[in-house]
Amino acid sequence: MSDDKKTDSTQPEEIRSTGSPPLSANHESRTDEADSSVAVESLSVKKPQGFFAERPLPAIEMTPGRLRYLTRRDVLLFGAGAVAALAGGGFLLPQETLSRLGVRRNKDSPGKEWFLNRALRIDDDVAEALYSENRRVPTYTKSQITPLKNNYNGATPNPGYISGWNLILDGLASGLSISLDIRNLTTRFSVHEQITRLVCVEGWSAVAWWAGLRFDDLLSAYPPMSQAKWARVESSVNLDDSGDPDPYFMSIDLATARHPQTLLATHFNGQPLTVDHGAPLRLLVPVKLGLKNVKAITKITYSAEEPRDYWAERGYSRYDGI
Repeated sequence: MSDDKKTDSTQPEEIRSTGSPPLSANHESRTDEADSSVAVESLSVKKPQGFFAERPLPAIEMTPGRLRYLTRRDVLLFGAGAVAALAGGGFLLPQETLSRLGVRRNKDSPGKEWFLNRALRIDDDVAEALYSENRRVPTYTKSQITPLKNNYNGATPNPGYISGWNLILDGLASGLSISLDIRNLTTRFSVHEQITRLVCVEGWSAVAWWAGLRFDDLLSAYPPMSQAKWARVESSVNLDDSGDPDPYFMSIDLATARHPQTLLATHFNGQPLTVDHGAPLRLLVPVKLGLKNVKAITKITYSAEEPRDYWAERGYSRYDGI
């Protein structure tokens, strides 16, 4: 039998027969208001309180002297923090800005260069760790194509170089140096098309239609040495603003080179590349910023160690993933 059905033989007869004690004068004088307040109070005690529910603030008693001491301390700590933040931020400001503020220092401070390079390196490490050959950038339709700038690092080269153009491959497993002309590349390898977005570090982007051979197919046909992890990609036709030779070279890790969307492009908008867009062969790496998409490639060299990179030597990131 359950507890709620048990009776106690020691209880008075009135309780045993009715199940409740008789009301006394005190009980009869209780109002409905009192009963209601008791009921509400008992319910509020039983109501569960969520973990993130707001709790009442505790009352803190403090003497005026103690309050003044803490206030002065907080103001001093805030001021010291603000000065430290300004000093640290000023350390990274350009020399021109510092000069306007009346601050003199060596603009080529080794400490500043180390700090900025360290920050870039952390960004590169994170981007490299997140890389996956299974992650592809979005592709588009022809109706979504937008104009693409002619964006050489300097002057656009004269097309006269194209007739004698060859692609040189070094650092191969065979130990040989291979020279390929554009016909070798367009007839031996399958052509792949894609419409992807080219993103420039300058802040603009464009959707363009490309076609060419996959870099991975070239790696399979002419394998690099077994310990190779990097490729140095060169373009000897770049010119500076004065028209003088300004060879362009860039490093790319072989994992990115093997990405299925990395092309050695030979065509743009259904036509052979023009000089403006890197004829006769350019690198297209949609998972990298535009500065890695070298125009007019002339040489690819594979190496175990990370090679020099034109823009990394000028303070830019080396990995440049997007």
